[in-house]
Amino acid sequence: MASLKYEIPLLDRNTRFALWQIKMQAVLAQMDLEDALLGIDKMPSTLTDEEKKRKDRKTLTQLHLHLSNEILQDVMKEKTAAALWKRLEQICMSKTLTSKLHMKQRLYAHRLEEGASVHEHLTVFKEILSNLEAMEVQYDKEDLGLILLCSLPPSYSTFRDTILYSRESLTVDEVYDSLTSYDKMKHLVVKPDSQGEGLIVRGRQDRNTDDDRGRTQERNHRGKSKGRSKSSNRGKTCNFCKKKGHIKSECYKLQNKIKREAANQKGKQPENSGEADVVEDYSDGELLVASVNDSKVSEEWILDSGCTFHMSPNRDWFTTYETVSEGVVLMGNNASCKIAGVGTIKVKMFDGVVRTLSDVRYVPELKRNLISLSTLDSKGYRYTAESGVLKISKGSLVVMKGQRKTAKLYVLQGSTVTGDAAVASSSLSDDDITKLWHMRLGHMSENGMVELSKRGLLDGQGICKLNFCEHCVFGKQKRVRFTRGIHNTKETLEYIHSDLWGPSRVPSRGGANYMLTFIDDFSRKVWAFFLKQKSDVFSAFKSWKIMIEKQTGKQIKYLRTDNGLEFCSDEFNRLCKSEGIVRHLTVRHTPQQNGVAERMNRTIMEKVRCMLSNANLPKSFWAEAASTACFLINRSPSVAIEKKTPQEVWSGNPANYSDLKIFGCPAYAHVNNGKLEPRSIKCVFLGYKAGVKGYKLWCPENRKVVISRDVVFDETAILPNLSLKDCSNKENQKQVEHQINTESTPQVSTKIENRVASSPQYSIAKNRTKREIKPPKKYAEADLVAYALNVAEDIDANQEPSNYSEAISCEDSEKWMFAMQEEMESLHKNKTWDLVKLPKGKKTVRCKWVFKKKEGTPGVEEPKYKARLVAKGYSQVPGVDFTDVFSPVVKHSSIRALLGIVAMHDLELEQLDVKTAFLHGELEEDIYMQQPEGFTVSEKEDYVCLLKKSLYGLKQSPRQWYKRFDSFMTSHDFKRSSFDSCVYFKKNNDGSFVYLLLYVDDMLIAAKDKGEIRKVKAQLSEEFEMKDLGPAKKILGMEILRDRKTSKLYLSQKGYIEKLLCRFNMRSAKPVSTPLAAHFRLSSALSPQSDDEIEYMSHVPYSSAVGSLMYAMVCSRPDLSYAVSAVSRYMANPGKEHWKAVQWILRYLRGTTDVCLQFGRTEDGVIGYVDADFAGDLDRRRSLTGYVFTIGGCAISWKATLQTTVALSTTEAEYMAITEACKEAIWLKGLFSELNEDLQISTVFCDSQSAIFLTKDQMFHERTKHIDVRYHFVRDIIARGDIVVSKISTHENPADMMTKSLPITKFEHCLDLVGVHC
Repeated sequence: MASLKYEIPLLDRNTRFALWQIKMQAVLAQMDLEDALLGIDKMPSTLTDEEKKRKDRKTLTQLHLHLSNEILQDVMKEKTAAALWKRLEQICMSKTLTSKLHMKQRLYAHRLEEGASVHEHLTVFKEILSNLEAMEVQYDKEDLGLILLCSLPPSYSTFRDTILYSRESLTVDEVYDSLTSYDKMKHLVVKPDSQGEGLIVRGRQDRNTDDDRGRTQERNHRGKSKGRSKSSNRGKTCNFCKKKGHIKSECYKLQNKIKREAANQKGKQPENSGEADVVEDYSDGELLVASVNDSKVSEEWILDSGCTFHMSPNRDWFTTYETVSEGVVLMGNNASCKIAGVGTIKVKMFDGVVRTLSDVRYVPELKRNLISLSTLDSKGYRYTAESGVLKISKGSLVVMKGQRKTAKLYVLQGSTVTGDAAVASSSLSDDDITKLWHMRLGHMSENGMVELSKRGLLDGQGICKLNFCEHCVFGKQKRVRFTRGIHNTKETLEYIHSDLWGPSRVPSRGGANYMLTFIDDFSRKVWAFFLKQKSDVFSAFKSWKIMIEKQTGKQIKYLRTDNGLEFCSDEFNRLCKSEGIVRHLTVRHTPQQNGVAERMNRTIMEKVRCMLSNANLPKSFWAEAASTACFLINRSPSVAIEKKTPQEVWSGNPANYSDLKIFGCPAYAHVNNGKLEPRSIKCVFLGYKAGVKGYKLWCPENRKVVISRDVVFDETAILPNLSLKDCSNKENQKQVEHQINTESTPQVSTKIENRVASSPQYSIAKNRTKREIKPPKKYAEADLVAYALNVAEDIDANQEPSNYSEAISCEDSEKWMFAMQEEMESLHKNKTWDLVKLPKGKKTVRCKWVFKKKEGTPGVEEPKYKARLVAKGYSQVPGVDFTDVFSPVVKHSSIRALLGIVAMHDLELEQLDVKTAFLHGELEEDIYMQQPEGFTVSEKEDYVCLLKKSLYGLKQSPRQWYKRFDSFMTSHDFKRSSFDSCVYFKKNNDGSFVYLLLYVDDMLIAAKDKGEIRKVKAQLSEEFEMKDLGPAKKILGMEILRDRKTSKLYLSQKGYIEKLLCRFNMRSAKPVSTPLAAHFRLSSALSPQSDDEIEYMSHVPYSSAVGSLMYAMVCSRPDLSYAVSAVSRYMANPGKEHWKAVQWILRYLRGTTDVCLQFGRTEDGVIGYVDADFAGDLDRRRSLTGYVFTIGGCAISWKATLQTTVALSTTEAEYMAITEACKEAIWLKGLFSELNEDLQISTVFCDSQSAIFLTKDQMFHERTKHIDVRYHFVRDIIARGDIVVSKISTHENPADMMTKSLPITKFEHCLDLVGVHC
């Protein structure tokens, strides 16, 4: 079949038609059919009319085979290939103006998000261009190149500038190549550590460390400060001389005073005062290095590469402090200074961010403040020194800077925050005050803040020049503005502007997707409503109109909107007409005419983006941010109303700003949960509740909104990213402030950190900052979101209720209720129990409802809702409530053997299902069960169910059902196979057979005549409640397809494998050609050795993945046998290399989803192939056994396993493999002798001549004494002639793929030999 050979996907609505068209033309060209697409009249004249028609029919059928059902239904009426081809172009590639407009809009709107894949971006871009070309839309290559450059995010500005300024002209191909090369370069360098984004201290750490460091730099005993950077200090006041224009650390009067005091003390210094001093903490045995030279305590921080911990002699700097009685500082002359305590100190860094140094030693006798570089290095912070500047960074964030002074010391650029300066605004600098109000007011402009400050509304604090705000750039960067229209309104509600924003890509916390705004033109006050659907606009406008007119006593006169259907509906027009509201609508495609509303939307969303970015909140909080933004806009000066605020114009009174807080800042709400419980809970500030004198807060712990007036705010810190998916995970809730870890932090067992720890990074140039590159989305590492999906028990997407309460309260409650009633009717009809009173001394077994939604075929079959009453059998007591529980099920080899017989003899094959199969088993013990939930009999609530028949969930139910079914079958002349207890057969008088296979409650029935099958069905229906499923289509996850014309039968697991790939997030993985490549050398030595590897593998679903692969291998995929056998040996302790091997197998499945077993290829009987790999196990040097048996050229039984005994030669390994194969051959021979006497075992082929001789010649016996006796029975079997072992070439032995990795050519040949086909 061409579709299988060339692997062209079926054409559906989602297929890229342009590419499919090219591939299809290539396939038809290979078959010499491409000229049929032009029409019969345009075919070569050398062909006869009959040949032309035949060629057209072949082309037409090929096209039909490559169409999905939904497309095929639309083109079935086309009778020629040319007509069908033209019709497909009309359906999938319309050339109308509407289609061209839509595709052009996609081209211009296509944008690359920050951190997204460049490859995927280019793929979509090329797809859009190919669609435009198919629509005959032409673009200049330079224009396309410029459009592609415009689609790049701001982080690519350097790349964009390099492209534009380095050449006179460019083409889109040049941009392709440059962008691809640039993206590849960024993945060359691996980030050493990116375990955290902020500097966080989680509390007191373990103080033991072995990171002792020596001094590497010469110390100056004075520590003078020269060469300070001349940063602008305009507006700042010196705390020493009280003059403006500089800060205390730059005060020349203070520096002169220090010099004078240092000169006075010069003769009093110890002899070796210029040497490094050593601090010894006797309690910990750690080495600390300090500088103790000046008589005057310095206020500077020195970045020291020698000391192990941070130290300071300033007691009043500590924000938290703990007295210690151990530890001294040992100086260079053996003098000691005592360590008085340990605590934290807050330091304002060069960028204005207040960070906290933790575990700082308080040494009163020291004269310098030291920051330990060795401590920062041990925590993953990197420091680099160049051009007199020392930078300390983690990831891409520079957290500290130090300036080199004349004494070759690096002094920290920053100042210590003392007392409560971090919270009290009175001690903040003007820049900090400006920045604080900027964030409080939702990132208001500088002019707006100045206006409020002039009026004295900002607590009397002045506003200076606003420094650069990155969040404003992210949220407000815009294109060139349009000219503004002017409305001369004279009172409120005279002219209203309105617009609908949305839909949002991320629904809000309340499920809203749209935002409806109303703006009063006179006051510019804005109201916002958040809607789930567009259809809610009318009801929102109606309620707002009633409210606003009632409050003001005025009427709306004019309403400006666009032409959206939500504003132009009949009910909307009728309301406006009846209320006398004049409608002003915009011209089509001219949103500028509704500029006030559109600009307001932009202003709101700019503030939303700024506030979400500043607060590190998820996008789902956009509605709360928008509501707060409207609240603040109404209190912000507007140029349109002469720099007054909308609230002031609307109400006549100025607004109150004293209660404003920073959106998203930590807030502590008062609670009273008990006398010993905390008096507050930590929340996130979300804005101001309308109509309530309180603050709106979000509690991450219980994921609820809290309204409270008793709130304490911490506006100096913003909470880190909230993990809303697991808000109860305490380890993800980091502390409020940016802090610097100074001791070893215990490893946090979160999957997120393990993933980020291995993220790669890229440096654009030597001295530029580095940015983080996100890991690929495919399942290359133990990704958190992917792992959460993996541990799910059900890989289907159906959302089924988990209990009775959910079932009766969900959307499909009526269907679930009907399913439960149907189940109860079946139980009553079967007389499953009697209602009795519970005897004394007896205990009841509880029960529950289990719900399952089975998806039907789309457009053909409706979904089925099934409810099952299940007993909780885990509470049964062995020996009291049950004895035997074992119940046999049919072997998969027996199923495939029957399918082989069906294909060879063209038998009828049908399937049945026993309704409530377990309910047919008779119970031998007295079991009492509670009445089912929701179906308690009135006036008998205290009664219990005395079970008469088996029930799902009981331990003995499977056993009792099998005994009942077995007795029924044997009473109807069926014989049970002695080789498989679930295979039944009956020989008719005419010599034909009827076969029945049982797997719990699923049955396969095969017979030559359909009448025989109907007879068996009738007998079964008289005894059991049966469900006739018709011709067999699917059993145990295996799909059965038949081609009766060619007498072929196909067995596939395509659906299961697709779900498997989806479950492990490998649907987009790159396919490979073989299940396990030769470079995988798996052994126990690759198991985890370090704690990091053990932690990593603990989050990898290794066992689940191997188990899923094993089921596919057992059912229909012999090509996976060797690979699954290899990876399953290490399930107890897998390593990263083992996991990579499993991922390789999944990648192989990704490219072989359609592989199936093809029965009926030949008329051959059962043929066996066996092979061994000598000492293939690297751990214990055991050999591998592999065999496969075929019927009609298709595999029915296979195995790949390690031998239990170590072989000393290849001959012995092959000999033991032959023995294992012969045991399987004997079982198959017995099974087929019962099912069909004419079908006998012919030969077992082996590629080892010496092993074959060993099975026949007793002279070799002395050399094989060490082989277990059980392996020698094969000689007697061969001597009796039951089995024939023959030689076969290694190249023709398909069992070779069961024991080792093969090249692709040999592997495909082996698959062909055993009937594994695409």
